[in-house]
Amino acid sequence: MQHRFTVLVVLPTLLLVVAALPGWAQTRGASAPANATASNPLKVALLHWYAANTTTSFSVGDDPLGVAFDGANIWTANSGDGTVTKLAANDGTMLATYTIGAGYQLYGITFDGANMWVSSAAGTVTKLQASTGKILGTFAVGTNPSFMAFDGANIWVPNGTTTLTKLRASDGKNLGNFTVSFSPMAVAFDGTNIWVACGGTSGGVVSKVSPSNGAVLGTYSVGTAPTAIAFDGANLWVTNRGDGTVTKLQASSGIVLGTFSVPLLPFGVAFDGANIWVSSADGVAKLRVSDGANLGTFPGGNGAGVAFDGANIWVALSHTLGKY
Repeated sequence: MQHRFTVLVVLPTLLLVVAALPGWAQTRGASAPANATASNPLKVALLHWYAANTTTSFSVGDDPLGVAFDGANIWTANSGDGTVTKLAANDGTMLATYTIGAGYQLYGITFDGANMWVSSAAGTVTKLQASTGKILGTFAVGTNPSFMAFDGANIWVPNGTTTLTKLRASDGKNLGNFTVSFSPMAVAFDGTNIWVACGGTSGGVVSKVSPSNGAVLGTYSVGTAPTAIAFDGANLWVTNRGDGTVTKLQASSGIVLGTFSVPLLPFGVAFDGANIWVSSADGVAKLRVSDGANLGTFPGGNGAGVAFDGANIWVALSHTLGKY
C-alpha cells in the first residue's frame, strides 16, 4: 500500500502574525520606548522585547519599602500607612489593600510559597495568607525588624540591633535569636547558608550564618551602610547606601569580586536571571552580572525595594510601584 504524507508549511503565516504584534514595527527601525536599550526581538513572546520601560507605574500605599512576588502577584509593604498592597503582575491591577495596623511602619515583605510575611517597626512580623490576605498570626521578634528571607522552612528576620530571629514558617514559632554584627538590615539565602547585610554609617559587613544553628561562619567587609542583599546563583550583591556602591561577594568564599559605583544612595537589589537591578535616590541601575558594568540607568528616584516577576522588574518608589 502506498502512503501519502502532507507537509503543512506554517512559517510564512507565523511570520505574518509575529509582524503584526504590538511593538514589532519598532524592532524594524522605528523608535523604541523612551530610555529602552539593547532591543531583543527574541523576547517578543513576553511582549517585553526592550530593556526597560520607565513610563509604567502603579499606585500603591503610602511610602512603599518592601516588594515581593508570589508567582502571580506583586506585593508592597507600605511604611507610611501600615498597609500591604497586592497587584496583578501581568497588568498592575490593584487587587486588594490589607491593613496590618494603623500607625505601623512596615518594612520588608517575603513570600514563603503560600503566605506573605511583613515586618513592622512595632517589633513584630505578621503572616498573611497570600490568596485571601487573612492575617494568620503576628509574632514578636526584635527591635526594628527589616528585610527578611525564606530558606524553604523558616523565615529569617534581621533586627536593627545585633540579632537575627529564626521563625518556623508553618506556625511562626521562634526557633532562636542569634547574635550577628551590628545593625543587621537585610537577609538572603543562597540555598545553603544565610547571608546578613549589617552595618551603620561607619562601615559595613556581611555575615554568613548556618541555618541549622545560627552560627556565624564568616564575616566579610563591604561598603558603608549596607541596606539590601541578593543572590545570583553564585555570588551575593550588596547595596552600600552610605558610599554609593554595590559589592559583589563570592558565595563559596566570601571574597570580594568587585565594588561598583551606582547612582546616589542605593537601596534595593534584585537579580533577573541575567542582570542585577539596583534602586537608588537617582534612578534604577542595571548592572551586568559578570563584571558589574552599568548597562543603563533609568528614571525612578527615591527607589526602595526591588523584585523580579520572571518578566519585569518592580521598584518601590515614593508613592507608586514602577515596572521596568
